Amino acid sequence: MKFVDEAEIRVEAGDGGNGIATFRREKYIPEGGPDGGDGGDGGCVYLVAAENVNTLVDFRYHSVHRGQRGQNGMGRNCTGHKGKEAFVSVPLGTLVYEVDTGEKIGDLTKVGDKLLVAKGGFHGLGNTRFKSSVNRAPQRFSKGSKGEQRNLRLELMVIADVGLLGLPNAGKSSLIRSVSSAKPKVADYPFTTLVPNLGVVSVDDLRSFVIADIPGVIEGAAEGAGLGLQFLKHLSRTGLLLHIVDIQPYESDESAVESAKKIIHEVEKWGHGLDEKPRWLVLNKIDRVLDEELEAHCQAIIDELDWKGQVFQISALKKQGTRGLMFAIMDFLDEQRQAENEQE
Repeated sequence: MKFVDEAEIRVEAGDGGNGIATFRREKYIPEGGPDGGDGGDGGCVYLVAAENVNTLVDFRYHSVHRGQRGQNGMGRNCTGHKGKEAFVSVPLGTLVYEVDTGEKIGDLTKVGDKLLVAKGGFHGLGNTRFKSSVNRAPQRFSKGSKGEQRNLRLELMVIADVGLLGLPNAGKSSLIRSVSSAKPKVADYPFTTLVPNLGVVSVDDLRSFVIADIPGVIEGAAEGAGLGLQFLKHLSRTGLLLHIVDIQPYESDESAVESAKKIIHEVEKWGHGLDEKPRWLVLNKIDRVLDEELEAHCQAIIDELDWKGQVFQISALKKQGTRGLMFAIMDFLDEQRQAENEQE
């Protein structure tokens, strides 16, 4: 399925049903008085975060969502039925903006989160409501109000604990294949990944996390080049970034250090708090370097980058070092969650 991370929709809540002016007319009961009932409220429109929805692609073909109109009031003081509400399922991580004002309306991050986006119209009043000591036979009634109508922009933000950051062909897709059941496309040419891939990594019973393979970032991504601008934002919700570096770039004029510096530069240019997130350096494809040269080769990269954080050496393809990396990530995320719970 094609990944769509933005879509515009129109939501229209139902109008309120009208009240009615009627009078009781029964045999042997002359001048029975007013008995017009109220109308029903219009149906609201809600967005609901659903676990089984992964993209916004369906909204390209079904862009208008309506609540039902409230039923008109009836005689014998019968109230009209309330209009049926519309519940629109959206993926977890959906941000909702009003198109006309640019205002952010809400953020749906948990399964079952419900956001009211268009309120149904209020019901009209029947003539019974207007009866008084000085007006025993009111002809007056009111119409239901109009339901809200809005144009909305939905923006999907991938929700993951760990984001993989790196140039195309650095080995991000290979890593996610090796540590989870996700099966992204893997090949030895750039721009293989065109959509984010999510994988669940289970390190042991009841301990797991979600890892996101984000499409490759290229030079100029923070300014809109390639796919980077479209997908850099998806890294903003992750708790940890893994900077994947190919230590032996294949058929490339650039060194591993030059490639790594490009990504660091793009992250800093993008900002939005992404450059402040915890970031680990993962030197990938160690199987391409002779064992006796590996440590010196990796240390040279670390020194040239002046990297101060955590460093791991792996081969995603051969699954060397990946298990230790996953356990380290799990321990880090557990500490992060515990700190957040204590703060709350």
